Amino acid sequence: MSSGGAEDDIPQGERKTVTDFCYLLDKSKQLFNGLRDLPQYGQKQWQSYFGRTFDVYTKLWKFQQQHRQVLDNRYGLKRWQIGEIASKIGQLYYHYYLRTSETSYLNEAFSFYSAIRQRSYYSQVNKEDRPELVVKKLRYYARFIVVCLLLNKMDVVKDLVKELSDEIEDYTHRFNTEDQVEWNLVLQEVAAFIEADPVMVLNDDNTIVITSNRLAETGAPLLEQGMIVGQLSLADALIIGNCNNQVKFSELTVDMFRMLQALEREPMNLASQMNKPGIQEPADKPTRRENPHKYLLYKPTFSQLYTFLAASFKELPANSVLLIYLSATGVFPTGRSDGEGPYDFGGVLTNSNRDIINGDAIHKRNQSHKEMHCLHPGDLYPFTRKPLFIVVDSSNSVAYKNFTNLFGQPLVCLLSPTAYPKALQDQSQRGSLFTLFLNNPLMAFLFVSGLSSMRRGLWEKCQEYLRKINRDIAQLLTHSRSIDQAFLQFFGDEFLRLLLTRFVFCSATMRMHKAFRETRNYPESYPQLPRDETVENPHLQKHILELASILDVRNIFFENSMDDY
Repeated sequence: MSSGGAEDDIPQGERKTVTDFCYLLDKSKQLFNGLRDLPQYGQKQWQSYFGRTFDVYTKLWKFQQQHRQVLDNRYGLKRWQIGEIASKIGQLYYHYYLRTSETSYLNEAFSFYSAIRQRSYYSQVNKEDRPELVVKKLRYYARFIVVCLLLNKMDVVKDLVKELSDEIEDYTHRFNTEDQVEWNLVLQEVAAFIEADPVMVLNDDNTIVITSNRLAETGAPLLEQGMIVGQLSLADALIIGNCNNQVKFSELTVDMFRMLQALEREPMNLASQMNKPGIQEPADKPTRRENPHKYLLYKPTFSQLYTFLAASFKELPANSVLLIYLSATGVFPTGRSDGEGPYDFGGVLTNSNRDIINGDAIHKRNQSHKEMHCLHPGDLYPFTRKPLFIVVDSSNSVAYKNFTNLFGQPLVCLLSPTAYPKALQDQSQRGSLFTLFLNNPLMAFLFVSGLSSMRRGLWEKCQEYLRKINRDIAQLLTHSRSIDQAFLQFFGDEFLRLLLTRFVFCSATMRMHKAFRETRNYPESYPQLPRDETVENPHLQKHILELASILDVRNIFFENSMDDY
């Protein structure tokens, strides 16, 4: 606004419009900045604050639409300022998704981010000699890429990466800034992240299969009549990542990314259209059952991890399950211990200390000084007072075989192999094979079979056959006479049922695969599954051989897993 006498020439109504806009803009910034001060854990403290923030941004967005001409003429509203408001709303939806795990809000974030790009709100930023504005544009691109990755919109991701690369090149050419290396690292990280996923090319039209690994309406094997299972439901999940040298983007490793999607349903579009963003109130709950709430913890310290664990444990509803997923470097004891307690077998390292990293394992010279950020099985004992489901993907996952169920609550640990055949070890940076099986078992099966292309009809046939295998595994588990009841108590939940059937498929496949005889190292569980009724069941082995025959790779599998012993 101009100052002095010129201000008197502005009609009172227009002056009030500008004043109201400035108030809403300042209030929105104040509330948005306050979001970072909210506790990251706990479910109740933040909801009312988010509600107030959404309310102000709703008013601000509608206000600038209704009074655009006055704001252009009297306030000098720039297009990049509109873009900044839209970007903040996109961030709000993304953070609301992180808080609630409701995937529909990813679509809302995508809607606003897409509108910014389609309407070229940031197009004039490069003409202004203000590097801080260009950085806002670069950050918008980075956030948009994360949302598109989570929605599996890989074509959009590739376009955005190309645009971001051009923007970074222009930015570093025009301004002599210190953050040039950081932005180039962002580009390298996202390129490596995209490259990490195994790709299946359909020969018919040379297209790449983009699979969604979230739970579809018919994703988990249905419970058939006569299946006796528990009524527990998965309410909370801690997804923890600290694998040495694993590809990551935006504090999300490949393994974390895969497990995150394995614990979500397909997103619904709440109301907005991509070309016409309008704020959908978060209070409008989707009608179907919610996703389990998740905490994403990248390299947490022991105290951070325990804080989040305690918060989840405290707020866990009745008849609910807490899931802990650990994708982390193994910590091994260096010598024989006199005892065999829950702290004598090592564990997994959740926060790296560079001075003591050696390959994929951490060894301590002095066993009397245990690694501070190692999560031992014993550290989780207090939380077994409620139903607990643990997945450990680590070179020392077997430490969790030595678990003890002290409180009689349902407790299951699914444990990865601790070593892989040489031919597969060099893939560890691209994510663990074990987690890939839990996320996308068909793609994992194709990967261990050395296949990266096929006909579309064959792809669809394999998908259908794998659904049949999953249904039969569900029957094997529920009809077993000697299975530990903990497995069946978790089997009523769709997400946990899918993890359990995929775990059995993974274990059976590895036991029959000839390359795995090098290590004789297979997935294990606590409590142990009855092998002859599950992972070595002849009926399941026949299915795996049939799938291998469909793909013409039967020669890489044993006809009977016992041939491997």
